[in-house]
Amino acid sequence: MEKINLMALRHSAFYSPYLMTFAGDFLKDEGLEANYKVATPDCTVDDSILNGACHVAQSAIATRFADLEANKETLIRHFAQINERDGFYLAAREKDNDFNWQKLKNKKVLVDHFFQPYAMLNYALYNNNMEMSDLDVIDAGDVDQIEQAFRDGEGDYVHLQGPYPQQLEAEGLAFVVASVGDSVGPVAFSSLCAHHDWLKTDMATAFINAYKKSMAYVISAPAEEIAAKEKEAGLFPTVDQLVLVETIGAYQKLGCWQQDVNISEQAIDTLQKVFIYNGDITQMYKYRQLIKD
Repeated sequence: MEKINLMALRHSAFYSPYLMTFAGDFLKDEGLEANYKVATPDCTVDDSILNGACHVAQSAIATRFADLEANKETLIRHFAQINERDGFYLAAREKDNDFNWQKLKNKKVLVDHFFQPYAMLNYALYNNNMEMSDLDVIDAGDVDQIEQAFRDGEGDYVHLQGPYPQQLEAEGLAFVVASVGDSVGPVAFSSLCAHHDWLKTDMATAFINAYKKSMAYVISAPAEEIAAKEKEAGLFPTVDQLVLVETIGAYQKLGCWQQDVNISEQAIDTLQKVFIYNGDITQMYKYRQLIKD
């Protein structure tokens, strides 16, 4: 069986359509055996694709903005959508069944400062008549450091991707009060990318066939079934089974995953509005500047 090297910029149940290509044996059915790993500062998605170590990676269209702003060409192509919603949540230290975004004013909020989650949260605040400056923002570091800081008693609220906030809630340490995805709406959030030349290969065709089947599966299958397969594949060893089920079910309900795996112009338009608002890009780019043949 031919090996295909897969990589993720971040590892989360949010990317279940991608993870299930191998956890659900869809790649195996196409004659491919997956080797999966998560990117590190010393082993990045871009470097791994360009040096041939990685065939397909989970990333984001927004990673191309810096190249466009610098008028720089790249052979990396984003060819399929994973998520059409932001997958981050706000969780409060105290239970609040009547939450509104105005309650964040002057509160200590542990915020994920990675470029896209930060930009999306800022835009969600704008959509709720708030600004980041209204919050007492805490930068605790990476995802694990953010979670640990909250566990250690820091912050009134925490901004995290599933299943982290759901796990905290299961332990009685936090309560999910808002979805950033609900406030931003449809947006080109996560995508799959690969080298331009690799996309012309038979392996690429086989992968895309598997991915389309995997996407259809995670949209329609019970969350319990998906979670069981991901657990069996050893993808989330420290996450409680019921928490994983809840997280996947929440993403299904949010509409993160769409049957059409193509990246839509509308979703990219919204993405650019988010990044223009944040001052990260200076203009709206044409669809084909971001999604090249």
